[in-house]
Amino acid sequence: MIVMKFGGTSVESSEAIERVAKIVSSRQKQSPIVVVSAMAKVTDQLVAMGHKAAAGESDASLELLRSLRERHIETAKALLGSKRSATLAPRIQPLFSELENFLRGLSAVRELTPRGSDYLLSFGELLSSLIVADAFNLLGLSAAWVDSRECLVTDSRHTHAVPQMDETRDRSKRKIVPLVSKKRIPVMGGFIAATVDGVPTTLGRGGSDYSAAIIGAALDADRIEIWTDVEGMMTTDPRLCPEARTIKRISFNEAAELAYFGAKVLHPATLLPAIHKNIPVYVLNSRNLKSTGTEITAQAPPSRDVFRAITAKMGISIVNVVASRGVMVHGFLRSVFEALDRHSTSVDIVAISEVSLSFTMETKRLPKALLAELEQIADVACEDKQAIICLVGEDIHGKPGIAASVFNTIADARVNIRMISQGASEINISFVVEENDVPKAVRRLHGHFFPPAKGSRKAAHKKNGVERRVATNGSGATRSRRSRAYQIIPVELRASRP
Repeated sequence: MIVMKFGGTSVESSEAIERVAKIVSSRQKQSPIVVVSAMAKVTDQLVAMGHKAAAGESDASLELLRSLRERHIETAKALLGSKRSATLAPRIQPLFSELENFLRGLSAVRELTPRGSDYLLSFGELLSSLIVADAFNLLGLSAAWVDSRECLVTDSRHTHAVPQMDETRDRSKRKIVPLVSKKRIPVMGGFIAATVDGVPTTLGRGGSDYSAAIIGAALDADRIEIWTDVEGMMTTDPRLCPEARTIKRISFNEAAELAYFGAKVLHPATLLPAIHKNIPVYVLNSRNLKSTGTEITAQAPPSRDVFRAITAKMGISIVNVVASRGVMVHGFLRSVFEALDRHSTSVDIVAISEVSLSFTMETKRLPKALLAELEQIADVACEDKQAIICLVGEDIHGKPGIAASVFNTIADARVNIRMISQGASEINISFVVEENDVPKAVRRLHGHFFPPAKGSRKAAHKKNGVERRVATNGSGATRSRRSRAYQIIPVELRASRP
């Protein structure tokens, strides 16, 4: 038994869903269970229509709903044909009617609660999973739609619910295993769940990965496959550094660290259920049917490079808390941490001295009430538009000179480091820089720690701070293109030219 999760871009259109059907067909002998996200951008649309309705903009909200309805109906027609899609209509039209009634009510009360938000956002996955299940059947796969809310049980912490594994295991075995035993393919929405009393909840944005891992752990799956629109996990974000390359194998610990510190391929909590059951996870490209992607297991072979990957987490704030001079500092740190606990605040990096403490967290999650409370006991300063750069690899502490190499490379890029974290983790070095410095810092670090393989057709050579590309012959000797040498212009001179 395997669990296959397909993200929003993998089910964004009729063509994408047909590709998904081919991938699932290739896994039929392995008893697949399919988990799908909402179609690409649908969750954002639901959020937008909820905000407009809560602001009293009923017409604008309902216009977004009409657009959403048309997209799903047109996708269903393209996949199923007019006649077959008409048989699906009685199953999806009530969802749109239910959603419309909710939005009208929201416009009247002008308040979107966390519970209401979970209810609103659940429609994306419900709609996509219904369409995908019907498409599978038309394309020759014996599929059965499963309501995730009847399998995945959580607590009542709306918008970021925590799974209750014992109840989830029992319900999943009752609902899913009989279908698999009959050679049917269960298709269910990710991200959505419900309390033990049936109240809809969600696992947080990007939680479809997490759903797949929870179901995989609940049913003791042989493996979990996360199908997305990139070729696995990469050595860094290719949007920041085009030279990024796919990581073939990585450990659970390394992958979890990367996910937490900004890697977008996986939801940060995805690996926890898999780790507990030691189930391998694969990150694969749904646009490449032969994708080998990245394999994530408890242990991974040593990397030929010092680090396994580099990631960056944007939208960070630094909060500096300094005890007022002349005031007794005994109990200062305790007071700060108690305030963090009262506001359920999760921080990324902490730097501490006797009379001061600095911590980082996502700007959008930083409670103003927390800052107000801290100002009662200390001087508080908050700096936004910061980012955390994290370098991950096994046994970093056992390799002398690594930290010096990292920070010398950053110094060469003329990037100012605001905070540093090394010591608590054996597998990462993290530091804080301004957001604007992230692209050049990541490119410089990647070029230093992930050099091109020797003997490659194109090897990057650096001179006077400028990178140029030259062709190489099999022995590694360089030859100039068009039988002439390249002119090397130092960065300083090039920048000053008109």
